Amino acid sequence: MADLHIGPATATETERAAVDRVVSATMGPAVVREAERLVRGGTERRSRRRHLLLPVLHALQNQAGWISPGGLNYACEQLQVPPAEAYGVATFYEMFRVDDPGHDDDVVHVCVDAACQIADAEAVIAALEAGGEHVHRSPCLGQCERPVARFVQGRAKPDSVPADEVVAPSAAVPQATDPAHAMSLRLLRRVGRADPTRLDSYIGAGGYKALTEAFRRGPAGVVAEVETAGLMGRGGAAFPTGFKWKSVAEAAGDQKYVVVNADESEPGTFKDRVLIENDPFAVIEAATIAGFATGADTGYIYIRGEYPLATSRLEGAIAQAREAGFLGDRIARSSFGFDLEVRRGAGAYICGEETALFNSLEGFRGEPRQKPPFPTTNGLFDCPTAINNPETLVNVLDIVIDGGAAYAALGTEKSAGTKLFCLSGHVKRPGVYEVEFGTTLGRLIDMAGGVDGELAAIMLGGAAGSFVGPDMLDLPLSFEAARNAGVSLGSGVVMAFNAGVDFGPVLTRLAEFFRNESCGQCVPCRVGTVRQHEVLVVCNGRPTDEHVALLEEIDLAMKDASICGLGHTAATAVRSGISLGLTGGQS
Repeated sequence: MADLHIGPATATETERAAVDRVVSATMGPAVVREAERLVRGGTERRSRRRHLLLPVLHALQNQAGWISPGGLNYACEQLQVPPAEAYGVATFYEMFRVDDPGHDDDVVHVCVDAACQIADAEAVIAALEAGGEHVHRSPCLGQCERPVARFVQGRAKPDSVPADEVVAPSAAVPQATDPAHAMSLRLLRRVGRADPTRLDSYIGAGGYKALTEAFRRGPAGVVAEVETAGLMGRGGAAFPTGFKWKSVAEAAGDQKYVVVNADESEPGTFKDRVLIENDPFAVIEAATIAGFATGADTGYIYIRGEYPLATSRLEGAIAQAREAGFLGDRIARSSFGFDLEVRRGAGAYICGEETALFNSLEGFRGEPRQKPPFPTTNGLFDCPTAINNPETLVNVLDIVIDGGAAYAALGTEKSAGTKLFCLSGHVKRPGVYEVEFGTTLGRLIDMAGGVDGELAAIMLGGAAGSFVGPDMLDLPLSFEAARNAGVSLGSGVVMAFNAGVDFGPVLTRLAEFFRNESCGQCVPCRVGTVRQHEVLVVCNGRPTDEHVALLEEIDLAMKDASICGLGHTAATAVRSGISLGLTGGQS
């Protein structure tokens, strides 16, 4: 390695201990070997430990409440990462601080995005600050069904461990316990019925039958059933899962990976959190089947850093599955070996983009990569990688057991199966709802008790989606119907707004969200998101015709030349809201 130019600042004893614990305890990727030579962007990257940078930064943040120069220097020595690059990674994420906060207290992150914004987040912030709390205005915390959401980022105190927690009113998953709908549930059928902390409870509810059936079918048979099922990705892109798995299985290379993308950061989305918190073993079993089908022996679950309960449930479930022989070498006395590790994100919306997630896992800034090459041949650590979100994966369990044809019979011709939708905002019973594709938007809202007040608009698909009006309640919720209507189902967001909402601040905050979350790698997005936000600030969220024309030009530039989907969709919701006349502008 070249000279790392470590600065003079030194780490404390506790900071060194925190780093050492991560380095000694974390599973290393099989691909990172002494002989490896990985070149990206003209830079040779040989550090065998660099992939530990994100967990090490979490350890330093939790230990001291910030990442000190001395702590960062020690981390760089241990991981053989240049300090300038490590500093660039640390400053990339919302959850990390590289400046001394000047206090030893916890920090309360309060969500200020749409669902919490319309529930008066600013009043909650004012009350907390008046009470002496240290508050950070946060982007969406994935708790949209129970606003105003707060995430307390703890730091280690003497003789204790750091305790991150979510502080929010309790919220149910209505369908999970409603007898009127329970019989039709598939993805949510174990929620409220099986103990998510006990492997024996999961097995008693039918768990690991799918893995047994997968072994009987064989890898090619599993892939064939997923292809027959017509399973499309549930993260927003709707890419055919069977095609992805087949491509990874057929790709050259001794080392392959499975990555579970649980970094749902789209404002209004919380379905994967609900799945993981209530049915973590299902995600683990499905990921194991993905490894078996594609020839991968190693998997990572990349989960939002603001999901402490989901993280602990996953880690506990993985430990139990490994102890019982469902992870590790020779699973269930077969010749197949597969293991999983949980990695926490640190607050970066862009890391939901698959290649940005890979960079984050590898210890780099979460910036998207150019495609091609695609992840199926050059994914994590430049190896063939199958990446899916939890909802997509859990669908595979029933596909393997019942067969792809039975699954394809559900939903519509081009949208097979069931879908999880996240209902929030001004609905009477917010939560996660599972319905067959083809259910109308109005029917879904009725299942959530209807709208609290007079319906003004619905944000469909999230911040990267579109606002639709009450005239769209008859829209069938399917990929093809949404596409024909010029909208997107995205990650399943259905956020209702009543007539009492002032949409000017809502649209301005949406623009601010994308401004803050742009990774800054490409000029169209880096500059365009800033200019879009500036226009809305100048006009107080009520654009004139001149402002609208400028916003349209910015949108066209971002759509035409941005590297990834963030830039392509950064103006979609804003422009749709203006077109609906929500701010008194064009209609």
